[in-house]
Amino acid sequence: MDNLTHSLVGAVMGQAGLKRTTGLAMPALIIGANLPDVDAACFFWLEGLEHLAFRRGITHGPPALVLLPLVLAGILWAFDRWQLRRGTRPEGRLPVRFGWLYAMAFVGCLSHPFFDWLNVYGIRLLEPFSSQWFYGDTLFIIDVWLWALLSGSVWWSRRREKAGGAWMRPARVGIVAVLAYIGVNAGITANVETQLHAEAGGHPDVISIAAPIPFFFWEREKLLGDPEAGQWFVMAPGKEMWMDGYDPAGCDLPKARREDPQIDAFLFWSRAPYVHRREGGKFWLGDARFTDPRVADRFAVALPNGCRIID
Repeated sequence: MDNLTHSLVGAVMGQAGLKRTTGLAMPALIIGANLPDVDAACFFWLEGLEHLAFRRGITHGPPALVLLPLVLAGILWAFDRWQLRRGTRPEGRLPVRFGWLYAMAFVGCLSHPFFDWLNVYGIRLLEPFSSQWFYGDTLFIIDVWLWALLSGSVWWSRRREKAGGAWMRPARVGIVAVLAYIGVNAGITANVETQLHAEAGGHPDVISIAAPIPFFFWEREKLLGDPEAGQWFVMAPGKEMWMDGYDPAGCDLPKARREDPQIDAFLFWSRAPYVHRREGGKFWLGDARFTDPRVADRFAVALPNGCRIID
């Protein structure tokens, strides 16, 4: 999910009462909820689409979820000591207890892979022990309804807190509402994917994907296809598209993958690969999950000369 969502998740957990556990608990929760995205630094040393094979991996796996909160807790604890020595520590701040500070950073970090798992992009939850991708297909990567639920809960809780009222209850109600919203969306996705798979005759080689779309959370873009052959049929509100497969006789993808790190990274990440022709007659690898022209160019890589589509 986007970083605003992760930040709001950390904030709503703090307003639900966790920020009373120790001084600097709220920064630990909010920063911790974003911390696995430290892998975005890979853009400084990786080229092209190589980041697809790196992100949502090692910093989202079990070892990182234990170690990253420890680093964060250490930095926050040292910051508190530094302010104390300088005489700038806020008088109203609760005592900083390192154990609780680590626990809050850990809870924040743990929320991150859960929310990342909810979309179709994918996440490698078990890195470095396994590079398997996991997909929740439940929420669009930027969900305005989730923003509304989370920000409304935090605002309501903060307003009550300033007025001296029962400020934890609104945040807790918001958490329940968010979980219910996620549950409803998960049910919609499961129902659509089950129907798609049944329509395809339940063939084991056919994959069905129900991808949430922006704003209309009750709608799904439906993908049905065979990733090995690169053939996909995409059905979305107002459009239907057929994604062509590639010709193995004229396009040796395994060889191209060995020789081109861009293609290797793309195929490692891609869940629904297909081949399409662009201007000039050159063929490109794309992913059927991202067919919107506004984002498709960000998830495509050129194939070697000679690759062709099955007629």
